[in-house]
Parts: sequence; C-alpha cells; structure tokens
Amino acid sequence: MPAPPGVLTWRERRTALFMRIMSSSREKTGAADAPAYVVADAARYLRLPAATLRSWVIGRQYPTAEGGGQFHPLIRPASKRPTLLSFSNLIEAHVLRSLREQHAVSVKALRSALAYAEKQLGIDRLLLRSELRTDAGRIFLDRYGELIDVSASGQIAMRKLFAEHLKRIEWDSSRFPVRLFPFVSFTTPAGERPIVIDPRIAFGRPVVVRAGVSTSAIAERIDAGETVEAIAADYDLGPSEIEEAALYERAA
Repeated sequence: MPAPPGVLTWRERRTALFMRIMSSSREKTGAADAPAYVVADAARYLRLPAATLRSWVIGRQYPTAEGGGQFHPLIRPASKRPTLLSFSNLIEAHVLRSLREQHAVSVKALRSALAYAEKQLGIDRLLLRSELRTDAGRIFLDRYGELIDVSASGQIAMRKLFAEHLKRIEWDSSRFPVRLFPFVSFTTPAGERPIVIDPRIAFGRPVVVRAGVSTSAIAERIDAGETVEAIAADYDLGPSEIEEAALYERAA
C-alpha cells in the first residue's frame, strides 16, 4: 500500500538515515574512512561473493571437537551497527581478493601473516599502505606462503596477482589510497581502467573515469530503452565506455 502524500516510505526513511550517517561520518573521519557501503554493495563492486566478504568483516564460525569456534574478522568495518564499510575497507578487501584468486584464503594464516609483517615493519593496517608494492609486500607474501605451504610455482602466481591488484590502487603523497580502479570483466584488457571508485566523488560509488557519471545511472538508462550511442553523446563519452560501465554493473 503506498504511503500517504508527504509521508516517507520505510525504504525512503532508511535511505535518508543512511545518508545522514554517511554525511556525519565524513565530517568526523574524512571521506576515506566514513561508513559508506553495505556488505552486499561492496562485494558487488569488488566482484567478491557477499558471504566471503562478510566473513572477512564479521568473522565466521567453524566446527571444533567442543562444538564450535569463531574466526575473528580480518577487516575492521567503519561501522559495526549497522555493518557498513568505508573506502579504506574496500581497499583492504581488494588486496585480500588477489590472494583468493589462486588459493582459498586461510583466515587464520592471513591474520598471522599480517600481524607478523606489521610487527616486523612497524606499520599499522598494512593492507592500506603503498609499501605493499615493495619490501612490505614481499615479507607479507613470504610469510603467508610459508603458512599455507604453497608451491614455488604457486608463489609466482600469487605474487603476479598481488601486483596486478596493487596497480589498481592510486595512493597519495602520504602513501594512503585515494582511488580504486576495479576490475570490470575478464574481457577488459588489463591495462584499461575505465571505472573508478573515489570517496570524494558520488559518495564513493563507481563512476566512469572521464565523465564522473555513475555506472548504475548508465545501466538504468540502457535498461529503460535508451541506446548506447545516445547515452554516449549525452556524456561526451565513447560507446565503448558506456558498454564498459554497463558490463561492470551487470557483471558485479
């Protein structure tokens, strides 16, 4: 039953509350660390199973002889109640995703490897730091490889995927991430980065790099019956950029 005129629906009230939380948090913590994404949306943007990301953020139970135990989360969410992730959390999950591509992620081994590398290097929240591209990344991966007993060829593949994921992150002069260029699809050339997630643009929603228009808005216009050519002309983009935006939305 529709709400009476002037009365907000439950969905509208929830959206309004969410936007107030985001705006308030951005003022207090900065855009990168403000709560901005529900787990399901973050998983879509990163092309991860929602259950996997949820286990990294909330933790998960596992069976034991005594009945059961609990793995502690790998990522500290920006907000626990409700569970909301920040842009920084998105970066952490993106880096972890690289290890999942080749091996089933061992939460226990990852936590141990992270703790080891952070202690050795004196770096907090290592998954956010540009030092991962140099010695910090090597120390972390070496330790993780030892803990999961990966083969020599497996180590090479793991390093390659890790490096490719780091290329998708842009860091500022303080060595903290400011932009993420998510993978669009398996058919998109590795060097192309048509989509960006920037916490300073569109509340951190994925947008087309050259125009700043959200990928969801483009997908909605296509679904409404507009042609790729007409949408491209509106935003002064090439048809291929419109197609990449739609592909990202539907593949996510």
